[in-house]
Amino acid sequence: MKKVSIFLAEGFEEVEALTPADLLRRVGAEVTLVSIGDKKEVAGSHGIIITADRLFVDTDFADADLLILPGGMPGTLNLKACDPLLELLKEHNARGRKLAAICAAPTVLGHAGLLDGKHATCYPGCEDGLTGAICETTPVVTDGTITTSRGVGTAIPFALSLIAQLYGQEKADEIAKSIVYEV
Repeated sequence: MKKVSIFLAEGFEEVEALTPADLLRRVGAEVTLVSIGDKKEVAGSHGIIITADRLFVDTDFADADLLILPGGMPGTLNLKACDPLLELLKEHNARGRKLAAICAAPTVLGHAGLLDGKHATCYPGCEDGLTGAICETTPVVTDGTITTSRGVGTAIPFALSLIAQLYGQEKADEIAKSIVYEV
């Protein structure tokens, strides 16, 4: 079973967090919603309160296969300001593990110095935050172990791409069909 952590910061974009959580759980991944704050209840950018499974400070990420950063404002800024998260992202990347970020959240990876020479995408207008990256405008971009995506409208292809990477394209196609997702 693949282990996935999705990080919730006050002001996260709800669709960008819950779409990958839902679709990855459908395929059998152990998905943990992790609050980077001091309480499990986290308010999204549109006022929807989500209860995280765990607090960052109480979580061991050593066996995580994938770490996901949803975007949203001010969620992305809050992720970027969380030094322990930035250190975790750097360590995870150094170990060759998968990272994914959507919307404005790829700028967190840029801020952490993880996009140098990598192809990446983000929400239109956030490209300056992709420090060192080769910017693209396709819905989902994977370069090595890092996957980035553009926003709410790309949340399903983003999640399906992550499923394909962890479980194979056939499983991603099966999930797409089961949710009546057609390209």
